[in-house]
Formats: sequence, C-alpha cells, structure tokens
Amino acid sequence: MLNRERLIEIARRVYRSYGFSPIDTPALEYAEILLGKGGDESDKQLFRFLDAGERDVALRFDLTVPFARFTAQHLAELGTPFKRYHIAPVWRGEKPQKGRYREFLQCDFDTIGTESNAADIETLLVIHDLMVALGFERFQIRVNNRLVLSGVLAQLGVAELSVGILRALDKLAKIGADAVVEEMVQKVGVTEPQARQVLQATRPDITLEELEQLLAGNEAGLLGVTRLKELFAVAAQSGIPAERIQLDVSIARGLDYYTGTIYETFLSDLPGIGSVCSGGRYDNLAGLFTKERLPGVGASLGLDRLLAAMEELKLLAPASTPAPVLVTQFDAGRIGDYIRIGRVLRAAGINTEVFPDSKALGKQLKYANAKGFAIALIAGSNEFEQGVWQVKDLRSGQATQTPEAELVGVVQGLLAL
Repeated sequence: MLNRERLIEIARRVYRSYGFSPIDTPALEYAEILLGKGGDESDKQLFRFLDAGERDVALRFDLTVPFARFTAQHLAELGTPFKRYHIAPVWRGEKPQKGRYREFLQCDFDTIGTESNAADIETLLVIHDLMVALGFERFQIRVNNRLVLSGVLAQLGVAELSVGILRALDKLAKIGADAVVEEMVQKVGVTEPQARQVLQATRPDITLEELEQLLAGNEAGLLGVTRLKELFAVAAQSGIPAERIQLDVSIARGLDYYTGTIYETFLSDLPGIGSVCSGGRYDNLAGLFTKERLPGVGASLGLDRLLAAMEELKLLAPASTPAPVLVTQFDAGRIGDYIRIGRVLRAAGINTEVFPDSKALGKQLKYANAKGFAIALIAGSNEFEQGVWQVKDLRSGQATQTPEAELVGVVQGLLAL
C-alpha cells in the first residue's frame, strides 16, 4: 500500500499540473448505463445483480462510462471543456493473472467538451510526463487513430465488418498474426486474402505517408492521418524524445466507444506485461446520456499492472513505514523528551515514529532495520545532560553526535542523500 499510495500521489500531482480536477462517482450504476458501452466482452465481465430494491445494477467496469453519465447529468454546472481525474476501483469478471485482477484501481484523466486535436496531444503529453514522474525512462507510447483504421477497412471493402475485425486486430500482440487471421476468417467472415491485406496495412513499419496514399479519397481516414501528423510534430516541438512515441496502426483498443486517436504505453524492459497506460478519443459516448454533443479524450493508468511490473523489475522501495526517522526510547523516565523531539521533527516536515517501549537498544534498532527506517535517533542521560542526540544513519551504519539545535538540519541533510 505504501508503494501504491506513492504512485497515486505522483499521478495526482501530474494530473493537477495540467489543470485536471478530481471527481468521484458511485461504484454502482444502473446496468443499462454500463451495458453495450465497452462491447460484448465488457458486458460478459460485468458484476451485475438485483439490489434490495429489485433494481438491475452493476459494478462499474471502468471510470469513463460513469464519467460520461456524470458530465451529462451536471453539464450546466460544470461547463466545457471540463477536465477531470478520477482514481478509484473498478471490477471486471475476468480470469485473474499477473497484473490483472477482478478488482483493480484505475487512475483516469479526461477532457470532455472539445474536439480540438490540442486535447489529444495534451493527453499524449500527460501520459509521457506521468511515466517519467513514476521513474521510467525506457517506455514507448504507441499511437493510432480509429479514423485511420476505419478508413483502411473501407478502402479494403470490409467496413461493414469493422467491429469484429478491430476486436481481432486488438489481440495481435497476444495471439500473433496467424491466429488473428484465423479469427477474422472464422468468426468475422472476411476472406483470408482480405485478412492478410488488413495486416499488411497495419504492419509496424508503415508510415503516415504510405497511409495517406492508401487512404486517398477517404475523407475521414485522411483526417485521422492529419491529426496524427500534427500530434507527432507538436510532441517533437515539446521536447518528447522521438523513440518514446511510435505509430502503430494495429492497435485498436478493445472498447467500442473509441472514435479517434488512441494510445497504449509499453515498458521497454517488460513489454510482455501489456499496456500500462491506455486511452483515446470518444466523441459519441456522452451522447448516450444527453442531446448535447460532448466529445472527449483521456487515458487511464493501470496501477495494479504497473505495480506488478515494477515488482518484477525490482523498482519498488522495500520500506514498510512512511516515516524515515525512528526516535528510540533509551530511558523510560525521559518519555516526554522523546515525544517532544518527534513533534519537533514532524513540525519540520519529517515523518517520525517514536518507539513506544524502553526495550534494549539492539531490539529497537532491529525493528528499525526490518521496517526500513533511514535514521535512528538515540539519547540517554549523558546525551540529555550535554544537549545532544546520537544520529545513526541505518543505511551506512555511521553515527554522529549532534546538538539538538542542529538536529533538524542534520536529519534533513542525511535524508536528502
């Protein structure tokens, strides 16, 4: 939980730096609000039941659909564009595996009420800044646009089968090209040559210029290419390293409500764990709840999946205490002094725990090492007479004698190392 809360605090800080405000919505929604919004697979995974009042309800499977409902309901008060973040649990009845659970935490941010490509570009920048703030240098944000995909399918003459094709294509990284072709042929109804053409048009090395030629005459598809060109150009102008953004026409995102630019983020050192931050533009979702047009774009950090990845990469701090400093209790008769110095340190912004018992010092230091404290403060009758504290750096094993008046500065200096 300490590591989880640290990541949440980082996400919250990054979201707020871009002007996103927090909201919350109920865990339970009427089933009709959630059904059909994420596709057949999401409908199958809903935890759905009748409540005590015999109402047909379900646990939210993501935070975007409730957000769209919330915005439609409170539009007059919120105004647009409205930028929000929401960090809360969601539920999906799928098979648990590493980094994927039936109950998991999502850290969403969204902008609703604008079709501007600037909002799409800002979404990319937030994802990038979030990954850097979390401590990652080696990652890749793969970007596509549903307009491009739909245009490609129209050019190939299979537009009427787009939903099934896109769902199959979304599994490419998991099951491989041959299995995707087989699913398109057997479940979707395209011919094998058509399926191979789809894969050729969505191959990893295809360029925006090639897509522009392929989509000649398809207005929507060309708009998608234009938006992606601007996204890459502005990202470069904003100083985003080119190797961290990649065009990937094969990503479709499994949820049916995406209509424009889409994003998936992979860790270069652990790509097999899947996308850790995904999202996209959804221009029609809120229209299900209001006559107002409310186009939106946003993304979600998969916190539990990211924690599983960080654990595997050994990037998680081992400490099991939020306080870096332990005040040991050497003399039971001086409990007031130990508690007082704890308050002095906390007033200076240093999280500090005071050991509650006057046990053998060795036992207290064993406790401090086991919990991951960085510093132990020690004082007995001699130190109190001299007005000093023993400051023991538990990471290096070195101890120094410090006048109480200088204690805060010395501790702050050690913690900054």
